[in-house]
Amino acid sequence: MILKKIAFLLFISTFVFAQKTINLYPSTAPGSESWNWRESEIKMPDGNTIAYNVVIPTLSIYLPDKNKATGTAMLIAPGGAFHILSMDSEGHAVAKMLQAKGVASFVLKYRLVQLKTDNPFGELGGKMKDFKKLDEENAPVIELAIKDAQTALKYIRDNATEFEINSDKVGMMGFSAGGTLTLGTFYASSQETKPNFIAPIYPYVPAVDYLKNIPKEKYPIFIALADNDNLGFAPANAQLYLDWHNAGQASEMHIYEKGLHGFGMKKNKIPTDTWHERLTDWMKLQGYLKKKHPQPWEVGKTDEQLEAEAKKNAEREQRDWTNLGRYRDANAKIGAPKSGKTRVVLTGDSITDGWAYASPDFFEKNNYVGRGISGQTSPQTLLRFRQDVIDLKPKAVVINIGINDIAENTGDYMPEFTLGNYRSMIEIAKANNIKVILASVLPAYQFPWRMEITDVPAKVIALNEGIKKLAKEYNVTYLDYFNALKDERNGLSKEMAGDGVHPTKECYAIMEKMVKGAIDKTLGK
Repeated sequence: MILKKIAFLLFISTFVFAQKTINLYPSTAPGSESWNWRESEIKMPDGNTIAYNVVIPTLSIYLPDKNKATGTAMLIAPGGAFHILSMDSEGHAVAKMLQAKGVASFVLKYRLVQLKTDNPFGELGGKMKDFKKLDEENAPVIELAIKDAQTALKYIRDNATEFEINSDKVGMMGFSAGGTLTLGTFYASSQETKPNFIAPIYPYVPAVDYLKNIPKEKYPIFIALADNDNLGFAPANAQLYLDWHNAGQASEMHIYEKGLHGFGMKKNKIPTDTWHERLTDWMKLQGYLKKKHPQPWEVGKTDEQLEAEAKKNAEREQRDWTNLGRYRDANAKIGAPKSGKTRVVLTGDSITDGWAYASPDFFEKNNYVGRGISGQTSPQTLLRFRQDVIDLKPKAVVINIGINDIAENTGDYMPEFTLGNYRSMIEIAKANNIKVILASVLPAYQFPWRMEITDVPAKVIALNEGIKKLAKEYNVTYLDYFNALKDERNGLSKEMAGDGVHPTKECYAIMEKMVKGAIDKTLGK
């Protein structure tokens, strides 16, 4: 079987999470050809979906945005005693959390023991009274579930290029029975399908000798559960940790005083609510959360340095919301324009900020001054307009702001409020004899940092119409980046912006010709 030729049978695309669900096998799953029952689902009052009688194994794929991607992948196995699966709390919610951290996440829906009634909890509850008998019933299905996990792991590695992951950074985690499956898959697999690291969460640890055969090669393990686990799993998990620790493996374990069994991603207002933060802390420690495509200002910096900068920025925002300190020293140093030199200031957000980093020669040779600040919205740009534009005494200013207003970086998006800030900047510039160029907001299909914001292209188009009207009203230049750069979705293609928002060098090259032409025309050159 060539896994790369597996057809996508179901495709789900949302603004919130780019998800694909595939069938693991092109036809009937090997070993369950005679299974003729149907899969069923139950929606719980808390919103969690419970699946049972799974016959067709599937894999739900959550890929991170390129600007966050770490090259790490995680196969996630929900739990439920190999009779049911807690698909959201122990599956999709976990995948979305890891996806936000830059981890390509894959939720495995694996084959289960057949339930004969429409009351899966009642039927399973009766069986949970005798674990020995339950183990015997589960055993043949566990073998099939392990094959499902191995097939999934092979599929992930076979498609590493497409998923932009490193084949040696593929982990597996599971909850309860999913944790048992994680351990079973690890021990039953050859190198091709063995996960590089594992994270069993409150797993059922069977009393089998093979669990003592811990390899000498590096295979980190993370374990988390509650001491008051009502299934009594804490002692066996503690021994699992000790065995890996004594074997010299990179091991971390968290035993919470309270939380019972099956806390998953539920919010119970106790420390188990943050177990997943300990997991990602551990993954970071192991080197699994380093970005594959860091931003220019992130290159060469350690995680500690980036964290320190983030903390410093958070503290700065509390006392300097507009970030007046960003260019204060640079403004003092630059002084007034030299005789015979025409200075132009470009102000805005990260698009202008990143431009000055990407093309310093372009700015220097044209006597352009970049005064963009990443993440800023129009009210912030307005409040620093005198310091970062007027006081530099330019002949012209290019204003390119508003995309972060739509992204609601500093509050609810109100188009008239944004346009009012534009209006104020125009009037201040004109009062100081500075010519104005209003640049359109660049195309964007969605925001990697605010995926919940919908209808982004429509909002950008509407805002640009408002900016264009202002340009006509005040008789200033309108620079239309949008129509020059948009793709068929009214967004930016991967060639123009790797993350869909921040321009590539190729995109900046197009913008450079456009902005220089607009500036020269405005200044009468």
